[in-house]
Amino acid sequence: MLWFPLALLGYFLLAIAFILDKFILTKSVREPAVYAFYSTIFLFGVLLAWPFGVELLATGFDWAMAVFSGVTFGFALWTLYIAVKGGEATHVNPFNGAIVTAATFVLSSAFLAESLTELQIAGVVILLFASVLLMFEKSFSHSGFHIGFLWAALSGVLFAMSHVSAKYLYEVYSFLTGFVWSRAAIGLVGLFLLAHPAVWRSFKRKKDEEPRASAKRYAVPIVVANKALGLAAVILVQYAAAIGFVTLVVALSGIQYVLMFVLAYVLTKTAPKFFQEYFTKRELAVQVVAILLVAIGSAMLVL
Repeated sequence: MLWFPLALLGYFLLAIAFILDKFILTKSVREPAVYAFYSTIFLFGVLLAWPFGVELLATGFDWAMAVFSGVTFGFALWTLYIAVKGGEATHVNPFNGAIVTAATFVLSSAFLAESLTELQIAGVVILLFASVLLMFEKSFSHSGFHIGFLWAALSGVLFAMSHVSAKYLYEVYSFLTGFVWSRAAIGLVGLFLLAHPAVWRSFKRKKDEEPRASAKRYAVPIVVANKALGLAAVILVQYAAAIGFVTLVVALSGIQYVLMFVLAYVLTKTAPKFFQEYFTKRELAVQVVAILLVAIGSAMLVL
């Protein structure tokens, strides 16, 4: 059962990282393509783990799976950033998680032959329903479903494809080998994004941006800290998926959204200049129900 605490810790770190994502996309790096570029291109750095026992993959199919896992993950990040940029993080991310859970369940059953007990399937369904409850958005700019959820849905399917293809590698090779090749391939999306106008324009400092330099003084350390948190979270979640059932690990993402909601609510009340979202009494009531469902569903996964 080691996968369970590892997944919980990973999702806790991801909750913090997603809050920082929203801050960065609204206060610092306002273009999702630029943020996706910096979130992917440096993942070529995982190749530095080569001397520590990373093996070459044996077949062309395995190389294709590694590239597929990395590229789909990279594009999933980009489309998620687009969704978060246009909506509230405490709504868009849970919806994305619901899609990831459902798509992973279907894909892992079809391609990995993973089988769950009836109780565990019920737990997955409850967590999925809890994530959907967290989806309904009432904000300053939206009321209900909007185009950001379409981007989040696409992102969810791409994340599921990445998780399932990575799980295939973990079953054939050591965790380190599968992780390094599939994560390094995410950097290919960074190379692709170099062609995006917003990315290459970001390399040129404009004169009218000089007065705002002091306002962005802390942007770099915040981005670096966020990426470090995200990398640690990904390692924990991926390792949990490698030693456990990928469907169960992904289903636990509901806990991440509960933690994210708590953080967002506390920051909105205590530090609105740093982070602010719109909350109503009805939303708070729905969130409490969702939290209870997450607790129940998570317990069913490990029984």
